Amino acid sequence: MIDASGIGVYLKNILGGLIGTCQITLLGDPAKLTQFQRQVSIIPFYEPIYSIKEQLGLRKLIPSCDLFWSPHYNVPLLPIKGKKRVVTIHDVYHLAFSSQLSLPQRVYAKLVISAAVKLSKRIITVSNFSKNELIKYTAVPATKINVVHNGVNSDAKIGNINELQFKYKLPKQYLLYVGNVKPHKNLRKLLEAYLLLDKALQEQYKVVIVGKKDGFITGDTALFNWIEEQPGLANKIIFTGFVADEDMNSLYHYASVFVFPSIYEGFGLPSLEAMVNNCPVAVSNASCLPEVCGNAAVYFDPLNAQNIADSITRILTDDQLKNELVAAGKKHVAEFTWQQAIKQHISIFNELLS
Repeated sequence: MIDASGIGVYLKNILGGLIGTCQITLLGDPAKLTQFQRQVSIIPFYEPIYSIKEQLGLRKLIPSCDLFWSPHYNVPLLPIKGKKRVVTIHDVYHLAFSSQLSLPQRVYAKLVISAAVKLSKRIITVSNFSKNELIKYTAVPATKINVVHNGVNSDAKIGNINELQFKYKLPKQYLLYVGNVKPHKNLRKLLEAYLLLDKALQEQYKVVIVGKKDGFITGDTALFNWIEEQPGLANKIIFTGFVADEDMNSLYHYASVFVFPSIYEGFGLPSLEAMVNNCPVAVSNASCLPEVCGNAAVYFDPLNAQNIADSITRILTDDQLKNELVAAGKKHVAEFTWQQAIKQHISIFNELLS
């Protein structure tokens, strides 16, 4: 999971802060954990996530330990040698939108998330919205949940625009979306909104999408068929594919606006990453996003393409609003630091170990 988009960022930052506070053993692919290999013990683990092989492997390989931490809800279902367990559940999308899953997927999600809640002494989640969702769908006592907001890295380094344009085939001016291509990310509504923009704005701006297109159990394959059916739209969209971590700040920085139309999020970190990089933000008014973005974003109804288009137009055509959003964003992100998140994790772990 260290190379996953959202959870990967979370893991890299939290693990980096935990090193040195206790003896740590990681299960995972050593080739993906090289940044930690000199400071922790690594047990090679290659089994696919959400599989029976994963469950059998966890049962076999988890060593005796005082505390076992699952950074995602795919907890061991079988007995393990850990004295106590803690789990991070970032969201319960698979319960809230179970109708979009196949029957085996629904059964698995219900079984494993319920087990994660039951077997863990403490549950960490990343927003008050996700805490309330956990209570709603699993009936877990609120006292068992700790909310720890994610942080955002503020040491942004901006690269050369010409090199970036060449590397990722970027247009001179663009709207930016960062995230996976899944149905609940609501990309189709963003693109419907783009088609509602004034023709002059469509000529001036293209849409850049940074995120994985395939490989998900809930991937949005229908989106790509729809794009091909819209005359000329495919030529207005750039799917960058993989973007190196060191280039992400630059992609945000040079964007004219960051648009996040997601219907359901546990936290929505890309919105804060955009703010760090002086990019004005327009986001959905759904799920956790008002909690995370505060007064530093323009909000829209994610199910209303015209409302999304109007919000984008406001930012693109109003320099004063754009400057106000950038200033508000820089102030707002100061409230979200990985140092604070690490400190809260250590406090939770120490409390369980005492």
